[in-house]
Amino acid sequence: MPKLALVIPPPHHLHRHHHHHLLLLLLFLFIFATNAAPSSAATTNYQRFKEAPQFYNSPTCPTIDTSGTNEMCSDQAVHVAMTLDAAYLRGSMAAILSVLQHSSCPQNILFHFIASANHHHLRHTISRSFPSLKFQIYPYDSSAVSGLISTSIRSALDCPLNYARNYLANLLPPCLIRVVYLDSDLVLVDDIAKLAATPLGGHSVLAAPEYCNADFTSYFTPTFWSNPTLSLIFAGRKACYFNTGVMVIDLQRWREGDYTTKIIEWMELQKRMRIYELGSLPPFLLVFAGNIAPVDHRWNQHGLGGDNYRGLCRDLHPGPVSLLHWSGKGKPWVRLDANRPCPLDALWAPYDLLRTPFALES
Repeated sequence: MPKLALVIPPPHHLHRHHHHHLLLLLLFLFIFATNAAPSSAATTNYQRFKEAPQFYNSPTCPTIDTSGTNEMCSDQAVHVAMTLDAAYLRGSMAAILSVLQHSSCPQNILFHFIASANHHHLRHTISRSFPSLKFQIYPYDSSAVSGLISTSIRSALDCPLNYARNYLANLLPPCLIRVVYLDSDLVLVDDIAKLAATPLGGHSVLAAPEYCNADFTSYFTPTFWSNPTLSLIFAGRKACYFNTGVMVIDLQRWREGDYTTKIIEWMELQKRMRIYELGSLPPFLLVFAGNIAPVDHRWNQHGLGGDNYRGLCRDLHPGPVSLLHWSGKGKPWVRLDANRPCPLDALWAPYDLLRTPFALES
């Protein structure tokens, strides 16, 4: 019977064999990681939100008549316009919840969202948290305004979507007459129908709370005020500062007066000579300041995000409150996540729908 010989390779052969397998293993891990990375990134970039409670109309609410007309244009509804993007989506979701929660006729509120990207994801996110919400998302081509934007004192103010309010009359359906425009960094604690019913008088295009104690001259540069041709634009107008984050707008009057073109003309001048520093607000002041319908200050307790540089904590203005607005650099969700909240951020937190990683399903 032949003997079987056990062949043991020399040590250097074992080393080469082991090295070969190690290289194959490293190559496999590299290929796996490369293929898995995009999928993982796409999953973790999106925030997940809880489903909001369902809100119903009170018995006295009017019924929206949809016979023979587009429901999204009903004059019996309250129309709310907002912008949507990934950076401020958490704030937008809180704002939507606050509007519904404090409305006596929440099923009569129609939302019109302006978005420049991720329409499918945004629609899916809103539908999951608000299954019965009546809304439409309108695409916004930011390339039209990108070339008109001048750098301002805070980079967040230079986002093209921040200028979408200039184009509302063009983006929203022509049959839509009146809309309440809201920023994403606010919550309501009162019925939005009261704000939507603000009388605009016979000629005003928009209504907003005015702040005539603010230093109006600070919103424009010395170049502007030293040029009589420019500064005379305010002659005969009692021009006061107003915040464009909360406005009631008559879209029909806006279209008739071609106010989008008037705003763009000031932006084009700004590109040639620096006449202001603060983002999308000054063109609105140039066109509308002194000619807007008044709204009680309770409807825009603004500045809760501090100034545009440090975003320090601020107190409420004296008087009643219907809307809290974290305009300025500091946003409540950012400060809460960093465990450095301001006292008033606790008023925003109950409307936060973000699903935390460790949240349990109720």
